[in-house]
Amino acid sequence: MKRTLVAVIVAGSLLCGSCTFLDNLANNLSSIANLANCEYTLKDVSNVSVAGVNVKNVTSGNISATDVVKLVSAITTKSVPLALNVNINVKNPTTRSALLTMMDWALDIAKAEFATGVTNQNYNIGASTTTTVPLGVSTDLYRLFSSDGLESLKTFASSFNSQGTSSQLGLRIRPSVSVAGQTIKSPSYIQIMKPAVASNNTGTTGSNGSVGSTGSTGSTGIRRL
Repeated sequence: MKRTLVAVIVAGSLLCGSCTFLDNLANNLSSIANLANCEYTLKDVSNVSVAGVNVKNVTSGNISATDVVKLVSAITTKSVPLALNVNINVKNPTTRSALLTMMDWALDIAKAEFATGVTNQNYNIGASTTTTVPLGVSTDLYRLFSSDGLESLKTFASSFNSQGTSSQLGLRIRPSVSVAGQTIKSPSYIQIMKPAVASNNTGTTGSNGSVGSTGSTGSTGIRRL
């Protein structure tokens, strides 16, 4: 009788554990699926620098002799690092949470993909809330200016406005989730910033055919996956 009771208790514990596991799995899958309902917009761009020179110094006309030396040195040493911090607002308009485990980014210059990267920070975006996802974007611009030199570099730096966006710069993101060690990426990139010179959004249209639009500041309208 005691053995039977113990067996029942153990079986009941295993069953409850299985139920808990299945419940957690169902909740995670629901959160993952809900990522497709989220809306993505550009919040702001900050700390933009080219070869260590703050682009605000260039756009405001306050470029110093030291800044010029840095730009010249970048050309001669064949290393022109671009760095900027981009904050993306992810809005979850639904009544369920959404899970984001990875975000790829692609940097475009004059319609051409120039660099790519990824952030692996996990975000659980609560129901009816907006979460800001920071991206640290960086690349080397030397091949863009290797033929035209310093003047071309100064022109590029001058293309940035007070909001930190540039008429020559575009940024696309691709949210992803991880399930059982496997990464599931969204079917397409979402346009967050678009170069003014671009005439279309080739390769960034979602499955529903919608695309983001940009204004003079480079920020887009709301986009879903």
